[in-house]
Amino acid sequence: MDIRSPADCPYYLISRAALAITSFLRKGLFDAGAGNIKPAYLGVLLSLWNEDNLRANELGKRAGLEPSSMTGLLDRMEKDGLLKRAPDPEDRRAFRILLTPLGVKAEKASMEAVSSALDRVFIDISDKDIHTVKEVLRKVWINCSKEDL
Repeated sequence: MDIRSPADCPYYLISRAALAITSFLRKGLFDAGAGNIKPAYLGVLLSLWNEDNLRANELGKRAGLEPSSMTGLLDRMEKDGLLKRAPDPEDRRAFRILLTPLGVKAEKASMEAVSSALDRVFIDISDKDIHTVKEVLRKVWINCSKEDL
């Protein structure tokens, strides 16, 4: 791969785009009155809005987060009043993660803000191109998770 400038480096482009989108999402969430929702929370919240009361390890898998990242993220989200941990009745070593009423209520405004922000970020990009980008990024993610790289 020829990487002579930042504009030719996929890593640089992906990281710059991710930072720009994160900033845009943060502002959109704040403007929508969902300021306690941080872009970093979205993987966990999207997973819980689809299915609440998940074991912490299952939630981490669905959100695509490493166990080492989950504890701190769940701590911050719990502090922000969005979720709570409850003992798992089937396994005393495990916890279930449940949305609080505030976490449930945050879905509508958050999803509207995220949808609006992404519509603006991806303006003039065809659905086909967005689909291709998602497929490529999923493959990159899978490749990076392989231990034998």
